[in-house]
Amino acid sequence: MIKKEVLNTIKAKSRRPLTLKALMMLLSVSKDERASFKKIIKEMVHEGTLIRLKGNRYGLPLKMNLVVGVFEAHADGYGFVIPEKGGKDVFVNPSKIGGAMDRDKVVVRVERVKRDGRREGSIIQILERGIKEVAGILNIEKNFGVVMPLDEKIICEVIVPLQKSDNKFKGKRLSSGDLVIVKILEYPASHRPAVGTIVKILGDLEDSKVGVELIIRKRGLPLKFPGKVLREADRISEAIPDEEMASRMDLRDLRTVTIDGEQAKDFDDAVSVEAVGKGGYRLFVSIADVSLYVKRGTEIDKEAYSRGTSVYFPGMVIPMLPEKLSNEICSLKPGVARLAMTVIMEFDGKGKVLKSDFVESVIKSDRRLTYTEVKDILEGSDGELLKKHGDIVKDLKDMEKLSAILMKKRMANGSIDFDLPEASIVLDLQGKVDDIVREERNIAHHLIEEFMLAANGVVAGYMSRSKAPCIYRVHESPDEEDLLFLKELLANLGCPFIINGVPPSGMLQDILRYVEGRPEERLVNHILLRSMKQARYSEKNVGHYALAFKDYTHFTSPIRRYPDLVVHRLLKAQIKGQAQNREEEAANGLAEIALHSSQTERTAMEAEREVIDLKKVEYMKDRIGDVFSGVVSGVTSFGIFIEFEEIPVEGMVHISNLHDDYYIFDEKRHLLIGEHRKKMFRIGDKVNVVVDSVDIVRKRIDLAMVNN
Repeated sequence: MIKKEVLNTIKAKSRRPLTLKALMMLLSVSKDERASFKKIIKEMVHEGTLIRLKGNRYGLPLKMNLVVGVFEAHADGYGFVIPEKGGKDVFVNPSKIGGAMDRDKVVVRVERVKRDGRREGSIIQILERGIKEVAGILNIEKNFGVVMPLDEKIICEVIVPLQKSDNKFKGKRLSSGDLVIVKILEYPASHRPAVGTIVKILGDLEDSKVGVELIIRKRGLPLKFPGKVLREADRISEAIPDEEMASRMDLRDLRTVTIDGEQAKDFDDAVSVEAVGKGGYRLFVSIADVSLYVKRGTEIDKEAYSRGTSVYFPGMVIPMLPEKLSNEICSLKPGVARLAMTVIMEFDGKGKVLKSDFVESVIKSDRRLTYTEVKDILEGSDGELLKKHGDIVKDLKDMEKLSAILMKKRMANGSIDFDLPEASIVLDLQGKVDDIVREERNIAHHLIEEFMLAANGVVAGYMSRSKAPCIYRVHESPDEEDLLFLKELLANLGCPFIINGVPPSGMLQDILRYVEGRPEERLVNHILLRSMKQARYSEKNVGHYALAFKDYTHFTSPIRRYPDLVVHRLLKAQIKGQAQNREEEAANGLAEIALHSSQTERTAMEAEREVIDLKKVEYMKDRIGDVFSGVVSGVTSFGIFIEFEEIPVEGMVHISNLHDDYYIFDEKRHLLIGEHRKKMFRIGDKVNVVVDSVDIVRKRIDLAMVNN
């Protein structure tokens, strides 16, 4: 018996919540099956598929107006439940949180739906705690300590019982003001604070390493691999068995290159292009065959599933797989034979896929190139590079032509490309921030991106047509109400685009093209991004709105993303005719894998963003009093966000720092306007600001206007 069968039977035959005994009768559970059935029900309750009610009855969440999701707390006490299955967030006011903390998996009862569709409710059950440890400042009382969390979203104190005669931690005397990590033993209830025990005393909060450690612990990211995982990895041989070599397509003589960032060590993709026919091309995208080494159910696999993804910080990485696999055995390093899954695609001169194939292969990368090197070769700006890599210049030129064809076709189909530059943190030898620069994406980035998009799309299309189990990378279209502000903005700007309902993605791309180079470009990009839903993983193929792909998956990074590893396994099973044997198993587990992978991806993105913000604040710590020219990047009721023109750093001018007038927030026009002088601050306006102060804990840079 599987979860899907249990769920479908309850949906079809149950008209009310049932006891465990009644459920067994409903599903004709035999005595021998009772233990496994109880385990299934317990797992379904943990997942939120079923809800356990008073009187030990079990029911379906939707039938009881209940939503399962992750609670996101706000510093002011309220929060939102983000539904696991998609849909609108549910607002929860402080009196209805029910002891939930930030990142808890909860059940919320929807109690009110406003006219604009916004939902409000009460948290009635906590399924899983999201926070296990808290970092904070210790205050010593008589027989106990009180830890005030540094994270503003954690609004409860944590009580630490202390014996007066034993006011120490690992030989060090505890003092008020110590920065500590506390493991939570008892979570807060309506009239009871959280209780914990100190597990570590940290150093100075101004220390960069301490700041990064706090973020890692806050997000629950695992730094070390368990011993059993490392031992299992050590037993894997780098030598390729003869029988494995004999059973694969040998592509070692095919000229193949890896193109990646300067610091990369985990090379999971390599590419090769051949010109064929009249203006056509044959593209080989070879991806490290991680699934051969990481078998389902092994200790490495369990740990990879738990981590979900590699996490990249400036100067360090928290890998999904042990380094022996990620940086050595699976990495497509130049000059050595490596096992791969290769997608072979043949395109005509307009980028249409004429045919495709998927093969288990053995390859040997001829060259490891960086994005910068490829850019310089294609531009012909570096004679030494051209001389060194003269044998592959034509290949790179062909890759450039093919990627341009593929991009043109994708954009014509309606794909949206924001192409916003990101901040790159440059560290010195001591690990301190030496510089912050805008990381511009060049032709080499676009080249690899197009090839990976093509491979992912072809794999997804094949799995979809085959009706085989798969994990897709999906992106739903925005809700109509989420586009209301964009509609009003375009009307106010006199933009010749009228949005009725949910537009095709191509219209949004046309809007971005229209505002390119105009003063309102930044504002339109900002509002359009905000109206978009977040891409996620799903066992159901609902397409990818932003890419304008009917079928899309993640296949090209199995070293650093767990869904890609699963897709490799499913693709192999399909091409070998084994998919039907695994269909029941896949249907039972893919939804859970997709959901978990979406959650770990989100956690990783938040941690990466938070570390970048920390590094920016550290960099600006020595620049208090410096004047910068900047552009208004955001306007709120409490202040103005300014992005510096010289460096990709953003700070805020609080409304209390605008001394020349009383300013009122105009939400419709997205601006601040002076009550008396009528001076306005809008996104895109150029201003001069001075760095007033920085707050390492809150990762905030406070600015003041110059000549305001």
